[in-house]
Amino acid sequence: MDEIRAVLFDVGGPINTEIEHERLIDADIVAVLAGEGIAVTPQGYAAAVAWAVEHFAPDAHTAIITRLVNGDHMRAERAYRALRERAQGRYPFELRDRIGEVIAWLHGRGLLLGLAANQPADTLSVLDAHGIGRYFHHREVSGTHGYRKPDVRLFLRCCEDLAVAPEQCIMIGDRIDNDVAPAKLLGMRTVLFRTGRHIAQQPRSWEEAPDAEVRDVAALRVALEAMLGAARRA
Repeated sequence: MDEIRAVLFDVGGPINTEIEHERLIDADIVAVLAGEGIAVTPQGYAAAVAWAVEHFAPDAHTAIITRLVNGDHMRAERAYRALRERAQGRYPFELRDRIGEVIAWLHGRGLLLGLAANQPADTLSVLDAHGIGRYFHHREVSGTHGYRKPDVRLFLRCCEDLAVAPEQCIMIGDRIDNDVAPAKLLGMRTVLFRTGRHIAQQPRSWEEAPDAEVRDVAALRVALEAMLGAARRA
């Protein structure tokens, strides 16, 4: 077993709970579709969300919209543009309670920390404002380098910047499709933080199964301690 030298974090889910964030996005999607003359019921919306999650849609929001307009791509694109216009500065950052302690603990152990996240560039300043940005050695997200998960180049960019091999990394994310599957493809160990919209998402085979699953920060620390201990003993 390779030595663990780095831990990569997704932002949405493990760090940012996105509870209010997703509630507002859901409301905005319903609103922009109403502007298109489409009335969405709660049951219809829930079915579209489940479809997007089950089908491993990289961008759940575009998939949800497309599903709700019955595959009318022109209408879906128009609705998505309207959603982006509504979104400017509207969605809050909700720091997960005690996640900063785990990040500081990992940093204190001498591990290299990186961001493997589909996020706008201004996320970096938000992490700084919450006092945790300074712990990350790799300070790039999709909004700064242009790669978006599940593209493995995003993960390889992290590894290159940190000067580590993928096999020396642990990836922490909240999705099988965008986080666990591509990270495992590269040989990383993975922790699935079950939370939010993708909480019930399942791997399609054992090859996509995470090495550990957690539902809170206390369990995350326990899982990381076990992984780091196992790597030292190997």
